[in-house]
Amino acid sequence: MIPETFENEAQLLEHFITPDEKLQEVAGSMDGPLVVLGAGGKMGPTLCVLAKRAMENAGVDHPVIAVSRFSNQSERTWLEEKGVTTHAADLLDPKVYESLPDSSNVIYLVGLKFGTQQNPELTWAVNTVVPLQACRRYAGARMVALSTGNVYPMSQVSSGGSVETDPLTPLGEYANAAVARERVLGYVAAESDVKLAIMRLNYAQDLRYGVLVDLATKIWNNEPVDVSMGYFNAIWQKDANIAILRTLDLTANPKSVWNLTGPDVLSVRSVAQALAKELGKECQLTGAEGETALLSNASALWGRLGDDLTPISDVIRWIAAWVKSGGRLYGRPTKFEIRDGQY
Repeated sequence: MIPETFENEAQLLEHFITPDEKLQEVAGSMDGPLVVLGAGGKMGPTLCVLAKRAMENAGVDHPVIAVSRFSNQSERTWLEEKGVTTHAADLLDPKVYESLPDSSNVIYLVGLKFGTQQNPELTWAVNTVVPLQACRRYAGARMVALSTGNVYPMSQVSSGGSVETDPLTPLGEYANAAVARERVLGYVAAESDVKLAIMRLNYAQDLRYGVLVDLATKIWNNEPVDVSMGYFNAIWQKDANIAILRTLDLTANPKSVWNLTGPDVLSVRSVAQALAKELGKECQLTGAEGETALLSNASALWGRLGDDLTPISDVIRWIAAWVKSGGRLYGRPTKFEIRDGQY
């Protein structure tokens, strides 16, 4: 059931962790525990509990094990209260891998983007050293690894976005470190008999963060919206997490690669105007749309999984109501409007 609005975070989280029947089918076929590496952050906690709920609903009693540094203790407590096992580890430390729990099903969510300009060495270490160690630790497993749509260069808006076979020639150090992550994963997976699926996400959307939240916040604060990056992709976070988990059934050796985003090319101008209407505000626009944007075409993935996704019109309504009511925001802008790759 699609709600009219979300009244509070508890209601939002319950929505995020409620599985659908297709996910329960995948969970029911699990032959052992599920390990989620890099389970902290924005998507990982709800993904872990979503997977645990799906297993319970399917009558499967395997643990879901969330691995993270867990600098946020309340996040760890919430996971454990929901039945998820937690394992604290700094995955940059090579000594921790022997103590990681065994599993033949692994979700890899580790990555670093923001702060690259200030500390590029750390970005490259997180995005190359960690995947090498993780992939070797889970030799023989199925692994779904999250990547980013930033691995692509800008594409012509009229093309509908980059597809998985397009060359990876992006602009900026972070994006090239993300390409390196994919190359390392692919190489080690092939030599370690890992069945791997790489998922290039572009952009997940919650009520507390995401491109639409960035736009809604500007409009609510009477700030102009720059339309120079005139188009983007977005996907509701629950839809993204369900797709990540279901893609365990699409892993392969050699690797498979999938774009993960919504089916539509969204106009910044049109979305901003729709948000402004819901917010009861004037929409101040600046700049002019370019002919290119960072866009991905996810038709291959939805052709396999089915595209029964949350309509963007519902997400616009939810976010406008959330911002108007003073709902909590993460305060972590996506910086989707950046065109030079400098994060």
